[in-house]
Amino acid sequence: MADTYLTRAGYEKLKNDLQGLMKQKAQLSLDIGEAREKGDLKENAEYHSAKEKLGEVMGRIGQIQDKLQSAKMIDEMDIPKDTVAIGTIVSLEDADGDTVEYTLVGEDESEPMEGKISVQSPLAQGLLGRKVLETVEVVLPNAVRVFKILKVARA
Repeated sequence: MADTYLTRAGYEKLKNDLQGLMKQKAQLSLDIGEAREKGDLKENAEYHSAKEKLGEVMGRIGQIQDKLQSAKMIDEMDIPKDTVAIGTIVSLEDADGDTVEYTLVGEDESEPMEGKISVQSPLAQGLLGRKVLETVEVVLPNAVRVFKILKVARA
């Protein structure tokens, strides 16, 4: 099982999601019991729908439990101060002189529109292990881009 890297907030969010799914599982079990009491299960749409939904919920519960079990807290990791790594905020300057800032997070917390990119993304892969003031050539799906690392800070 692969490690799951999470911030404390990401860990708590997954725990809350799990609690919600457990409640949903209990309700679906009740729904299945009620639908079963209505008789012929072959043509009972409520029963089949609830069973299908329960299967989906159980699958998601298993995934979240696995992630929580293998979770490594980014907040607790020993991250070098001037090196790009998971759990850091990276300020970059592109060839046009435009600057952008990204927080490198685990896959489950990736929110590109909020500036949080997964360490599995092509951009992050090209930056990992690099240091402040380095110029880096990153191979992206559409092109090769050059960035200068202006600043690295702990998230």
